[in-house]
Amino acid sequence: MRVIICGAGQVGYNIAAYLAREENDVTVIDIDRHLVAQINDDLDVNGIVGHASSPDVLVQAGARDTDLIVAVTHSDEVNMVACQVAHSLFNVPKKIARIREQNYLDPAWSNLFSRAHMPIDVIISPEIEVANAINQRLRIPGTTNVVSLAESKVHLVGVICDENCPLINTQLKQFDSLFPNLSFQVSAILRNNKTIIPNSDDQLEAGDEAYFFVDTRHLERAMAAFGHEEKEARHITIVGGGNIGLYLAELLYEEHKGIHVKIIEQNEDRAKTLSEHLTHAIILHGDVLQRDILEESNIAHTETLIAVTNDDETNILGSLLAKHYGCERAITLINNTAYTPLVASLGIDAAVSPRASTVSTIMQHVRRGRIKDLHTLRDGFAEVIEAEVSETSPLANISLAELPLPENVLIGAIVRNEEVLMPNHDDCIIKPGDHIIVLADRAQARKVERMFTTQVDLF
Repeated sequence: MRVIICGAGQVGYNIAAYLAREENDVTVIDIDRHLVAQINDDLDVNGIVGHASSPDVLVQAGARDTDLIVAVTHSDEVNMVACQVAHSLFNVPKKIARIREQNYLDPAWSNLFSRAHMPIDVIISPEIEVANAINQRLRIPGTTNVVSLAESKVHLVGVICDENCPLINTQLKQFDSLFPNLSFQVSAILRNNKTIIPNSDDQLEAGDEAYFFVDTRHLERAMAAFGHEEKEARHITIVGGGNIGLYLAELLYEEHKGIHVKIIEQNEDRAKTLSEHLTHAIILHGDVLQRDILEESNIAHTETLIAVTNDDETNILGSLLAKHYGCERAITLINNTAYTPLVASLGIDAAVSPRASTVSTIMQHVRRGRIKDLHTLRDGFAEVIEAEVSETSPLANISLAELPLPENVLIGAIVRNEEVLMPNHDDCIIKPGDHIIVLADRAQARKVERMFTTQVDLF
């Protein structure tokens, strides 16, 4: 597959890295010479210096023979024009654009991106993706990460195993006998910032972040098995009233009944704007790093604080102060990946990365063969792949014991019609039409994809 990526920032870099690993022909365009030089040095891609919306530059990048263009520059307008030029002049089949300005995404202007006007096939809004990711964690309290799969029949959930977790120091193979009627499977462990794809003899330890697949009908019981029986938060404080904070507040009132939301915003003009838009929320003008504003927000009786300002340090310190003064839980937006290893040790309950959310969403739209869904976890330590088994697949009609899985790859669940099967028995037979959900170490993801690819079906 030939792909053009417009923008060599963090998002563009990570998408290029993923696609280059899969032996695609990738070209990256950016006006910053240093970013292009870095991407040329680090990755097996072709980096070009230039304006991504320029027809001449797109020709140089091979637009006439391109299958997909992904526009993720820092300018919404450049991203939109690049897709328009790719469509009008070069007939590129699929166009994905990142658009941050919420005014463009107002439903009143939805016709703007139709094929008759500015044809963009997939629009990614980082603010909306982050707000949705936070909302998923609020729906299932106690989680560090949540991924919905197979039309929500299966969830992949991340949790911290504290010292009171009933499952620590117990071999994974004993879980079936401990919970005979509970369908879940531990498929990845993060321990001291190292990834473990476990086997049945491994054990969970205090401080681990465990990722497990679970039949959605058993989700509440599985959370209880890990010692997480937190109630859904009813009193929430959002720090930062930018696009993410505004959209999240609107989303919370839409989806959660009887919820009380406060927003702390440092900019006075923005605070006034928020008060006009959010009539149900309490808007506080002030600095979350000041004790008096935390007391005014009644932080001691707040169940969850969500820090989503544009400043990582403010988000982290505000979260820590809130917990110090009695807030039960903190969800924190972090852009700088250098801070990620500190999250658990600092006591932050869950971290959300705009870059990771954006990359994961974009990769869901870059499918191959029988791949139905794809998610990257955290900063790419592992990938979750949902794939359909075809009649001609070499996996059809064989047992799990015969399945030629690469190292560091686990079957998380099998979905057959409406039934969810956990791969606890080697004699389970894979049938055509099954949806198999796999967790793979990043290095093995390409091999997993090949297992399910019977014919090229990019889009």
